[in-house]
Amino acid sequence: MAQRYVRVQTPSGQLRYGLLLLDRRVQLLDAPPWLKGQLTDMELAPDAYRLLAPCAPSKIVAVGKNYVKHAAEMGTAAPTQPLLFLKPPTTVLPPDEVILYPPQSQRVDYEGELALVIGDRCSDCPPEEALTKIWGYTIANDVTARDLQKQDGQWTRAKGFDTFCPLGPWIVREISPSAMLQTFVNNGETPTQSAAISEMAFSPEILVSYISQVMTLLPGDVVLTGTPQGIGPLNVGDRIRIAIEGIGSLENVVGRKNDAEPKKVETD
Repeated sequence: MAQRYVRVQTPSGQLRYGLLLLDRRVQLLDAPPWLKGQLTDMELAPDAYRLLAPCAPSKIVAVGKNYVKHAAEMGTAAPTQPLLFLKPPTTVLPPDEVILYPPQSQRVDYEGELALVIGDRCSDCPPEEALTKIWGYTIANDVTARDLQKQDGQWTRAKGFDTFCPLGPWIVREISPSAMLQTFVNNGETPTQSAAISEMAFSPEILVSYISQVMTLLPGDVVLTGTPQGIGPLNVGDRIRIAIEGIGSLENVVGRKNDAEPKKVETD
């Protein structure tokens, strides 16, 4: 099994990075792994930490319509160059926590995605260099208020609600280009989304290179690489699971904003 890098919160509120062991103990690092953090002798027992999103990005750069079949289901052709938008860092949600359904929306959709974690400052990088700036890979859900997206004609509000970027559960260093991405709703046996990540119109290194021509990517930043065909609505009470071969699965439930508030996470 690939090494799994996690970010956790201790009962005293400390935020630490570490390596998740097979028995769910966490061996702590002395710094974020992309900042050359080294393993220490300290370990946390399985009941002595809360699993957080695996990084705390300064920004989340997302890519729209990066799978041809998804572009078609949205009623458009695939873009001729990457279509970028931003999600604020406050959208990040840890695994197993509650996606809050905003009262402003009547249609909230899931979008399972492969997420890239940047490991080094990246500015004006050609694709071959951009590939070396990708430190690892995790799973994301680009939750979207679809009715507001159509209403506004741009995506900031629809994509930007708190809790609208579940991320995790951990980071792995490598992933196979043929890895399958699948989304399951309410423990259904048949995935609602199923595609190989190789079906992306623009590969990870092309995306990172393109983004770096626009804005500098910093260590810990996240790039969402787009969602495949099969997006659909979420309802209060639903459980959504996104699985990517070689990483694992990210699960969250949906609740009403006024009924459940996310747990407080101290910032790094």
